[in-house]
Amino acid sequence: MLKKFLRDESGLELSEYAVAAALVALAVITAFTSLGTNIGTKINDLGSKINTP
Repeated sequence: MLKKFLRDESGLELSEYAVAAALVALAVITAFTSLGTNIGTKINDLGSKINTP
C-alpha cells in the first residue's frame, strides 16, 4: 500500500499546473504594474506640457 502511494504521480500534475498558473499570474501582475506606471508617467508629462504657457 505504501509503495502504491509513493508511485502514484497523479497529484504531481495538479501541483505542476498550480505552480505554472502562479508564475503566469506573477508575470501578468508585474507587466501590468510596469505598464500602469509608464502610462501614469506619460500622462503626467503630457499634463505638464499642456499647462506650460
